Formats: sequence, structure tokens, C-alpha cells
Amino acid sequence: MQAARMLLTLTAALALAGVARAADDSIRTGAAAFGDWRTDAPGVERLIRASDMPAPYASSSARNGSRIVPRPSGAALKVPTGFVVTALASGFNSPRQMRLAPNGDVFLSESGAYRIRVIRAGAPSPSVFADHLKHRPYGLAFFPPGPEPRFVYVATEGEVLRYPYRAGDLVASGAPQVIVPDVPVGHHWTRDIAFTPDGSKLLLSVGSADNDGEAGMDANARRADILEYNPDGTGMRVFASGIRNPVTIAFYPGTNDLWTSVNERDGLGDNLPPEYVTRVKPGGFYGWPWFYIGGNQDPRHRGERTELRDTVIVPDVLFQPHSAPLGFAVYTGSQFPESYRGDLFVALHGSWNRTQRTGYKVVRIPVRNGQPTGSYEDFMTGFVVDNADVWGRPVGVAVAADGALLVSDDGSGTVWRIAYQGDRRASSP
Repeated sequence: MQAARMLLTLTAALALAGVARAADDSIRTGAAAFGDWRTDAPGVERLIRASDMPAPYASSSARNGSRIVPRPSGAALKVPTGFVVTALASGFNSPRQMRLAPNGDVFLSESGAYRIRVIRAGAPSPSVFADHLKHRPYGLAFFPPGPEPRFVYVATEGEVLRYPYRAGDLVASGAPQVIVPDVPVGHHWTRDIAFTPDGSKLLLSVGSADNDGEAGMDANARRADILEYNPDGTGMRVFASGIRNPVTIAFYPGTNDLWTSVNERDGLGDNLPPEYVTRVKPGGFYGWPWFYIGGNQDPRHRGERTELRDTVIVPDVLFQPHSAPLGFAVYTGSQFPESYRGDLFVALHGSWNRTQRTGYKVVRIPVRNGQPTGSYEDFMTGFVVDNADVWGRPVGVAVAADGALLVSDDGSGTVWRIAYQGDRRASSP
């Protein structure tokens, strides 16, 4: 009886702390981990291992692209108890990556409008920092690292630019300088950037030119890679390779560990291969296009480059295939309960190559002492209407100066703000 009372007390304490758990208080593993939007809910936790993968073509390859519709009446975003979702700003044209300036301003790549916006707390509307860019922008970074950057770097599909910047600037004070010209364009177009913590190197992620290498490796030169440069754009080398589409890159705070979110290949069936988030080893090879999730050979490349099989690195955290992980952020604020500190929040943009839709949500990756546990947990759901229609698609994630979590949504053109308000019931606007 005493043990039971202690268990009930612990369970209540976890609930009050905002620690979401699945309804049956267990992690879904094996076949149960491969669900879809119908099984999504805050607190549902999944652990997918490489050994859980089915054989290639265990199911047919589907074409099930989502249709973006206006938000239905009564549709609500769902978050764990104690959290509240509100719209921070709306009316954007494909809002994508977000990065926080040292003074707390939120810089946003408005990719569909080819411009950079700035969202300032208390301002009547977002400002236009730069517009009329030649290519769609995505990645953003401040340089040098620290409290007084002098430049804002912007990674567009075709080049990396930098604008002069002083703390508090809402509009660029000068024309951009091209730092990295002639970045390969086409197919996967998002380009993210990150500076090493000491500011000595600039890293640039470039996705592949195709699905599984069908365009040939010449067409994929400087692609499916994370590239390294000096901050002035010189000294290019390959930092890591075989990464089909490394959408977002960022260093885990207080470490030299680079993390990335990766969209894996299509065409092998509903549940193959998993997407992933992983720490990136310098010089590491992650398999594309010949192998996936370790030494599993893509059947479309049977017998090719077999000498590479044993060099392929298995990623840290595997997601349901075709979920399309895009932006992520490490929770560094103090507004959320202590149990969330240091965890990753990842935006899953959503599937098209799956019979039953998956993704279209924000998930949480538990991290303990800098090490991901391997599982992930639904944190914000509710964007899917049915297996044909969705009203939103999360993309970027950032932690605001006040500790709230921000999520950009290029389906509804909104930046959402998720705040913790204790034991009040979760709600959305």
C-alpha cells in the first residue's frame, strides 16, 4: 500500500511538472512504433531501432501528398497539460528557419517572399530586415558568436551572404556580401549554416540533387554533405558526407557536438528507411546513396561500393520514415519544467511518400548528459485534418528570450508560441 501511494505521488508530481507520458506509460517499440497521425498525441513516445526496419518494398511506395486547407472551425493544437499555444505572428509566405539574435529578436527566413523578417517582442508587426534576395533563404547565423555579432549570415539555395549587423538592427544597414558563391541549386533547396563555438569555421549543409543518386555522383558534387569553410568563404572541405538531406545543423550548447536533422530517401515503402536526427562525426560517412541506417544496402545500388559498408555510421535517433524532420532547437530556457532542459524539440514537416500520413507535429528528444536516449515523444500535434488534408506544417523551432518555444508553420503562415503556465489545461487559439 505504501509503495502504491508513493507511485501515485510520483505520477502526480510528473504531471504537475509537465512531463508528458503515453497513455499506457510505455514507449512504443518494434512494429508498434510505426504508427501514423491517427495515433499521435502529446506524450506518445516511440523508440525505433535499426533492427526494427522492414525489408525494402515490404509495402508499395505511395504518393500521398498533403493538401493545405484553411484551419477548420474547432481545430486545436494539442500540447501537454500545463502548456498553452498562441499565434505570435501570422501572414507570412512560407516562414522557415528561425534564429534568435543576442538581444532577443527573432530572425525568420520568409522563404516564399525571398526575404528576412525580424520579430521583436512588443513591436506592432514584424520588420523586413532584407528582401529581394536572389534565391530562397533558409539558414541564419550571427557572427562572431557571442553577445556582439557584427554580421548576419544568410544561407540561400544558391549562395551564402552576410549583412552588416549591430545589436537591435531591424533593417540591414548595408548591402550583402557574397561569402560562398555558386552553391549547387535544384531539388533539395534548404541550406543551413552554423559557426563552430569558437567562430573559426562556418558549416553549410547541402542536400542531394536527387532521391537516391539517379542523377549520378557528378551531379551530386558538394551535395548530400555538410561542408566546412573559413568565415570568409575560403578553405572549403567536406566535414561529413553521405547525408541525403541535412536540413538543419546546430551545435549543442556548451559542446563541440554538431547535430543535424536528415530527410532520408523515398521509394522503398511506407516504413523504410527511417529519417533521423544525429550528432555528426567529423569525417563521418552516413551511407547515401548506397547504404542506409548503417550497412543496409539500397537495392537500387545492389553490389555498389561494398567497401564502404562497414564505415557507415548509424544515426542517434530514428523517426518514422517520411516524417521529414526540418528545424530543431535545444531547450535552453527556464520557463519550462526542469525535466525539459537540454532536450531537443524537432519539427516534423510531414509525409508524402506514405499510405497513412505521418509527421506534421513537433516532437521532443530526451537528452541526458549530452546523449540522446534514442526515443522521441509527441509534443505538439493537431495539424492533420484527415489523410488527405492538413492545415499546418511545422518547420522551424527556436527558444525565445522568455523561455517560450517558437514554431514556424509554412502551411498556415504562422509562428506559434508555446508557453508553460503550470497546471492549467493545455489549449490553443
